[in-house]
Amino acid sequence: MPKHEKNAEQHSNTGKPATGNASDNTVAERIRANFHQLTRAERQLANTMLENYPVSGLGSITALAETSDVSAPTIVRMAKKLGFRGFPQLQSQLRHEVEETISNPITRHNRWSEGAPDAHLINRFAEAVMQNLRQTLANLDPGEFDEACAMMGDLKHAVHVAGGRITGTLAEYLFRHLQMIRPGTTLVPSTDSHWPHYVLDMHDGDTLVLYDVRRYENNSVKLAEIAAERGVNLILFTDQWVSPAARYAKYTFSCRIEAPSAWDSTAVMQVITETMIARIQASSWKKAQLRTRELEALFDRTGLFRRFK
Repeated sequence: MPKHEKNAEQHSNTGKPATGNASDNTVAERIRANFHQLTRAERQLANTMLENYPVSGLGSITALAETSDVSAPTIVRMAKKLGFRGFPQLQSQLRHEVEETISNPITRHNRWSEGAPDAHLINRFAEAVMQNLRQTLANLDPGEFDEACAMMGDLKHAVHVAGGRITGTLAEYLFRHLQMIRPGTTLVPSTDSHWPHYVLDMHDGDTLVLYDVRRYENNSVKLAEIAAERGVNLILFTDQWVSPAARYAKYTFSCRIEAPSAWDSTAVMQVITETMIARIQASSWKKAQLRTRELEALFDRTGLFRRFK
C-alpha cells in the first residue's frame, strides 16, 4: 500500500464524522473522516489530493482527473460525498484554506476584531480554545495516538524533537519531560544552520517529533524530508490546514489553532503533548521512576530547589 494511501486509511479508522459541524472542517479532514465510504476510484482521487495537499486540488478538474487517473464525474461525486455542492465549491474551500495558511498576524487581528461581540475577551478566548479542543479530539484517532506514544517510549531507538520560531517552546517542553522519562532524547535547534549536526545522529528506526504550524517554515519541512530519507519515523504536530511536512509523516496530529487574537493558539497542541507525556510515563513507569529518582538526587546535590524540613 502506498504511504499516502496508508496514511489516509489510518486517519479514517474511527469511522465517525470529523465533527458535528462538517462545514467547519478542512477538505483534508473531510476526506479522512469519510475515507471508508469512498469507492475505489474515489479513494485513488483522495490519496492523490492528500499527497500534494492542497495544491493538487487547485487546478482544473481535467488536470486533477488526469493526475489521479480517474474521470471528471468521479471528482464531482466525491466532492458531493464530502458535503460540497460540486467541485467548484470544494475548490473555493481549498483557496480559502490557502489564504488562511499564509495570513499574517495583522490580517488575523483585523478579522477577529471586526464585529467582535461584547463578551469579555477571556470568555471569548476560552470558548475558542475549548471549541478547538473539541474539534481536534473529534478527528484524533486513539489508535494512532497510542502507536505514536509507543514509538516515543521505545528505548531501542532515539527520539529527536524539533519545533519552529514559535513552536520551539512546545518542542522544548516535550523534550524536557521525555528526557526525564527515558534516555536517548535530543532537542534539535530550530536554527537550520545548526540542525544538520543533529541529523548526523539520526538513524534508521529513530523517531523525530516535529511541530510546524502556519506559515509553515521551510527549514522544518526540509528537516522532515532529510530525516525521512534516513529512515526516521516522523510524528508531526500541525494545524488543521496541515504542514507540507505531513507527506513525510508516519503520524500527523492536526490541532485547531485559531483564536480571537493576532496570533494563533497552541493550547490544544499543549494538551495533546501533555497527554502523550502522561501516556509514555505510565507505560514505562518502573524505569521512569528509577530515572526520576536519580535525577532528583542530582537536583539535591546542586541545591537548585528549595527544600523544607
